[in-house]
Amino acid sequence: MAEVLVFVDHVDGAVRKPTLELLTLARRVGEPVAVAVGAGAAGTAGVLAGHGAVRVLTAEAPEFGDYLVVPKVDALRAAVEVVSPVAVLVPSSAEGKEVAARLAVRIGSGIITDAVDLEAGEGGVVATQSAFAASFTTRSRVSRGVPVITVKPN
Repeated sequence: MAEVLVFVDHVDGAVRKPTLELLTLARRVGEPVAVAVGAGAAGTAGVLAGHGAVRVLTAEAPEFGDYLVVPKVDALRAAVEVVSPVAVLVPSSAEGKEVAARLAVRIGSGIITDAVDLEAGEGGVVATQSAFAASFTTRSRVSRGVPVITVKPN
């Protein structure tokens, strides 16, 4: 089965709830591979495996705490090259959206922001997005490269 990268949002090894939600969505379209970076990243492995991650890739370096997003983008790009995923899922926070956008540019791919659901489709991962205060929903798919998708929490 294809693998899906999930960027882990954590604080000193304590995994935040949106990441666990991403792991659940990732299992719908493939096998979740978690990417945890920064101080305490190694401590996330048990929780992530318990929520369905088949592998956990970690990196701990001072750069992750010293700089805003560039080292995180570098780590995700390296993970994309190693894993060759069908999608990359990132929590839809201000930082997450910037990481996702920079990653999409670096790997020459499309990006979908603020998805609320995911499913496997014939042409790749299909994301559902809400628009106009959830009055409308749209279904989107990236047509070039590995989809980079930010997913809203809850």
